Amino acid sequence: MPSVRSLSGFALSALGSAQSVFGLKSPFPRQVGFNVGASASCTNPQLSCHNTSVVEDLCCFNSPGGALLQTQFWDTNPVTGPTDSWTIHGLWPDNCDGTYDSNCDDTRAYTNITQILQAAGATDLLAYMTTYWASDSGTAESFWEHEWGKHGTCISTLEPSCYTDYQPTEEVPDFFNRTVNLFKSLPTYEWLSAAGVVPSSSATYTSAQIQSALSVNRGGHQVHLGCTSGSTLDEVWYFFNVEGSVQTGTFEASDLVGSASTCPSTGIKYLPKSSSSTPTSTATTTGTAAPTATATGAPFSGSGYLNVVTGGSQTGCIISGGKWYTSGTCATFTATATTSSGDNFTLASSKGACAVVSGALTCASTVTSGAEFTAGEGDALVYEGAGTFYADSIPSGSTQASVYTDDSHTTSLTIEWQTK
Repeated sequence: MPSVRSLSGFALSALGSAQSVFGLKSPFPRQVGFNVGASASCTNPQLSCHNTSVVEDLCCFNSPGGALLQTQFWDTNPVTGPTDSWTIHGLWPDNCDGTYDSNCDDTRAYTNITQILQAAGATDLLAYMTTYWASDSGTAESFWEHEWGKHGTCISTLEPSCYTDYQPTEEVPDFFNRTVNLFKSLPTYEWLSAAGVVPSSSATYTSAQIQSALSVNRGGHQVHLGCTSGSTLDEVWYFFNVEGSVQTGTFEASDLVGSASTCPSTGIKYLPKSSSSTPTSTATTTGTAAPTATATGAPFSGSGYLNVVTGGSQTGCIISGGKWYTSGTCATFTATATTSSGDNFTLASSKGACAVVSGALTCASTVTSGAEFTAGEGDALVYEGAGTFYADSIPSGSTQASVYTDDSHTTSLTIEWQTK
């Protein structure tokens, strides 16, 4: 459930052994050329996750999300962003113990990020984001809305009460500007290339090689490495603590919290992006169709989960009745090969067989004949040749969203199989 934090409350970050830090010693300047509000002035601020007593002023101390993660993607199918650069996933305020809050203020879950940035005069920022903060499965706008609503609203120093003469939405340019400037200071592609870790269709690398190439630029602090399909590198998370506010404070590199990697220790693939590709998303204010998957993957079989991906991130899953849910337990589905084709399969949950009924994914005992599905790249679910599904909005809390096959609905998504 979304939790709304109050700045008048007390914060006590996770205590314990202090982390060593390597400072980015100059706070990033605000981007010149757009209007920004006056945020809190912080005198002798403490470093997040390092306090030894209760901190009351959450406008100058990030809490409970004191571990700030700048997360990056390397998308090759479909290609997203320039061929010689990683792209932005987001800026996440994790708690100091590795847990995190999300969707902290539904009243500020803005759905017009592009217009907000344009109104603030942040045209250069918006142009940069269009290239380097793109989605591989929908519009850039929907991706930005997701990242702001899920993560940005949980940064305590961006609360409206931290601004003098606050005007609605003025914290939004601060969030995106800080994320972009932090991303610019973390040139993952260049750091890997300098260590001989370059995209290749044949070469593989060890986790130690990749970690060394990145951590040497961060005072030895390791990063989180993410792999898809078991061994294909596609994500890096950089961890920071912040002295002061996210808007004007100093970001200091920190040790990661949690697992160092979802990649194997050896045999990691770092695949190249197509040399002829260009960024696949542009900034718009309305949803458009995501790239369509074709049936090129191995058919699903056995038991598994149906994870929903929107804006480049997993956002909940499909539950037993066929609806999209972002809170609670994912349903187990059974995939069974059909006799009509070796590539086709049916799906069933505890509710019954799954089919598309009146345009919506439905699993129920009343379904007498299950629909035939195929698999796309990355274990994406494909129905009648299309791997993009739609909903009216991203569900939150106890809300369940119907999943449709037609593009008259505003939110696009893909569904990926995870073997149980």
